[in-house]
This record gives sequence, C-alpha cells and structure tokens, in this order.
Amino acid sequence: MSHYLYLVRHGEQKDAEHGMPDGPLSTRGQKQAKAIGARLAGVPLGAVWHSPLQRAEETAKVIAQTLPGVTPEPSALLYDCIPSGPTPDMPHAFEPFFGGVTPEELEAGKAQMADAVAEWLTPSRDERHELLITHNFVIAWFVREVFGAPAWRWMGLNQANCGLTIIRVRTAKPPVLVTHNDLGHLPAALRTGLPEEQPY
Repeated sequence: MSHYLYLVRHGEQKDAEHGMPDGPLSTRGQKQAKAIGARLAGVPLGAVWHSPLQRAEETAKVIAQTLPGVTPEPSALLYDCIPSGPTPDMPHAFEPFFGGVTPEELEAGKAQMADAVAEWLTPSRDERHELLITHNFVIAWFVREVFGAPAWRWMGLNQANCGLTIIRVRTAKPPVLVTHNDLGHLPAALRTGLPEEQPY
C-alpha cells in the first residue's frame, strides 16, 4: 500500500512585496487556491493539514470548498522555517542567505523538519492521501529528503504559489517523487512565487 502526500505552497500573499511576514491572500492568491482546489477535487483526501500562518490557512479554506467532508487542520510542523544551516559541502554562493539567521532559528527549523519527516514520510500499511499546505522551504526539505540529498540541497528547490508536489511513500521501498511544482492547473497569469522568470 502507498501513502500519497500532496504538498502545496500557499497562494500569493497580499502586499508580500512590501516585506510583510504574514498576511491574507491577494486576489490572485485566491484564484490560485481555487485552481488547485479544482485540480484536487477528485483525489480521495483523508486529511488536509496547513501551516498556522494566515496565508496558508486561507489557502486551505479556499481549497476545502471543493473537498466536502474534509476539514483543514493546522499543524505547527508545517510552519515556515529554515530547515538547516551552512555545511562544509555547501556551495559558497549560498552563504549570504544565512547572514541574518540566528542559531536558535536554525535549531528550531531542524527540529521541526525532523518531526515533520517522521510524521509524514514514515511508511504506512494503509493507503492514505493527505494534503499539506505549507511553505517553499518546507516542501523543498521534503523533496530533498526523498532523494537523500545533502542537508543544504533544499536551497534552490523552488515552488510556485499553489504549485503541486506529490510524494508516494511506499511500505517496503524508499519514497518516490511523483511530480514537483506541477503548474498545469495555473494559467500563465497566475504563476507567481518563483525567484526568476520562467521560460513558459
């Protein structure tokens, strides 16, 4: 049997360009959430979990409108965080990112993601489908974990707002990445959140 995880980054946040740490969805973010909700409407989801931050909670509420019988629940394991700090094998180009990050933030992020991996990437005997609505770095850490890549390798793995990543957790074999940052449900005008211009 397989356990399927559907990981979705929250929709675009209103006034995100002004450096607000959290806030409601923009009008475009609401449209993104509706689009991924329609995409997931036929999936037999047994649970929907979301980060407690407002932008993720609002995304969950919009998506849930297409998922009768499933009530989104907050999980502190899905908070926005920095999953790991600099390591000797990390390329020097990433070092400036950690300039303002405290050791306490790094320890908290590391502990959070260890618990999140134990919660959702542990093999299950039952077929399960769970939706996790969270943040860019959290999804990147899950993808890094699937590949068993070095700790720093979550950096540079980017998810668009309401992009879809699917992981299949198998009972007797390692987990597999089914799809990463799938944007097929989003028209070009709704594709936001990536760090640079995309060629599509």
